[in-house]
Amino acid sequence: MSDAVPQPVAREAGAEAQPAHDPAAPAPLHVPRTPTGNAEVDARLARLADADHLATDGHVEVYEDVHRGLRDALTALDARPGPPAPPA
Repeated sequence: MSDAVPQPVAREAGAEAQPAHDPAAPAPLHVPRTPTGNAEVDARLARLADADHLATDGHVEVYEDVHRGLRDALTALDARPGPPAPPA
């Protein structure tokens, strides 16, 4: 074991230290999305990837938009096409 202190690395004149990663920058979560088979639902779920490139305060808008679209798609499943059939 050595008690020697490491020497600082010499830098070129004018070179600035650039962090390799900015921890405050938005970062993709890479959450996998399994296709549902419903094009409308899959498009809404794919929109969640837009939040990966936004700061946290921008996520709410994306989440609300996706939620609204999924709610509309679910509501459309309850819509009955035409009048009900008369009882037999």
